[in-house]
Amino acid sequence: MFCFRFHPSKMESSIIFIFLSLSLFSNNCNFFSQVHASKYNHGKVKFKLIHRHSPKLGKMSGTTLGPPSSSRERIKQLIHSDTARLRAISHRLVPRRKNFQVETLRSSNLVELPMRSAADIGTGQYFVSFRIGSPPRKFIMIADTGSTVTWMKCKYKCKTCFDDRIHHHERIFNPKTSRTFIPIPCFSSMCKQDLARSFSLQKCHRSTSPCAYDFRYSDGTKVLGIFGNDTVIVRLTNGKKIKVPDVMIGCSETIFGNFHDIDGVMGLGFDQHSFAVKAAEKFGNKFSYCLVDHLSPSDLVNFLVFGEVDDSTLPEMQYTELFLGIVNPYYAVNVSGISIDGEMLAIPSYAWDLKSGGGFIVDSGSSLTHLVEPVFNQVIAAFQAPISKFKKLSLSVGPSEPEYCFGDVGYKESLMPKLEVHFADGAKLTTPVKSYVIDAAEGIKCLGFVPTRWPGPSVIGNILQQNHLWEFDLLNGKLGFAPSSCTFDD
Repeated sequence: MFCFRFHPSKMESSIIFIFLSLSLFSNNCNFFSQVHASKYNHGKVKFKLIHRHSPKLGKMSGTTLGPPSSSRERIKQLIHSDTARLRAISHRLVPRRKNFQVETLRSSNLVELPMRSAADIGTGQYFVSFRIGSPPRKFIMIADTGSTVTWMKCKYKCKTCFDDRIHHHERIFNPKTSRTFIPIPCFSSMCKQDLARSFSLQKCHRSTSPCAYDFRYSDGTKVLGIFGNDTVIVRLTNGKKIKVPDVMIGCSETIFGNFHDIDGVMGLGFDQHSFAVKAAEKFGNKFSYCLVDHLSPSDLVNFLVFGEVDDSTLPEMQYTELFLGIVNPYYAVNVSGISIDGEMLAIPSYAWDLKSGGGFIVDSGSSLTHLVEPVFNQVIAAFQAPISKFKKLSLSVGPSEPEYCFGDVGYKESLMPKLEVHFADGAKLTTPVKSYVIDAAEGIKCLGFVPTRWPGPSVIGNILQQNHLWEFDLLNGKLGFAPSSCTFDD
């Protein structure tokens, strides 16, 4: 999800939607403040992540999300979301900035949150249940690693906002009923300086006025509201509930555009004000997620975890360096090559260069894997021989659809070559064939790669990430991954 705000003389890029942009890129200076970790001795926190096409989402009041009418409609929705998200990512090519320092915690505690996949406007694929306020209210939020601000539909000063939705018992946050909500003053340095990147408005009519914002997304959707701090309630894996105080939220009173079917966005991008950093600093400076196959039975659940995942069934984790500051707020990694059946492809080195407009990001909000043209051309060429044995077909679901689709008569996974992604420090991602030769429609298989223009970053999408545990270590600037059934114990 990508937003921007207009000024009389310039257009700035803005907010994005949940989950992957982080790093400890040394000596890139000047914008993150230090994060002070606090200590919780209660265990981990775990949220369920629910995919946008999960039947569970369709049963929740206030949404029209859930399974699509057909497999062709499913891939069409995913492609639509990917197209908007990639456009957002391409606008995030900004100069490197200094990462903030993360202090060591003495204990490794965990918080787990259930996440659900979302039908949104190109901001990601997963939703999470989120409780905020005193007394707490439950909201169904898009979990977005590309967004830095957590916001929800809200009724603060506006007397008529969302009256029709309140009448139908939909979830609208009312800060005046929360005894822990504190608005951020518009004259404060927090509003005028720290939140400028989150599109706070600089006008301050009265000293008592709250800090206002104006987000504008790439599809024209506009969200206006005020910033404040409130308490979030999370449930630990031992069943206890604890409070995380002073979480910055956006109270969105005016929404024009495509946010009709969600309550808001949980910001999981890397920023000192995002929920990801706020929660991680209290639970071991790590968060993880594990995504099951999109086509798995609906009772299998994805998880977003804050804290240390202790799973004895995992093979040894591989680690690679995690970078921030090139495509903010996404999580960038140092890929050095791609091999097909053990043979490295002849991809020019500049395609991997994070400092000159290339490189890779890991994004849970994109479904397909998007490769810049120098990479895409080599990968597709390596698949030409095996897929030429099948009848070439077209999905006909609109622009940015997979270019190489074929009939599945006689298809076996053993006929497809093995693809591996190699990282500069020696780590290697080996994924099952079903993660890059996907079921696109009845009787149709497609290569799960889409070309994108050079220069720009390539994106490892969530389908290629399936059936792996991904651990984001904010303290040490590392990304860990290992094959997993995603059924680790609480």
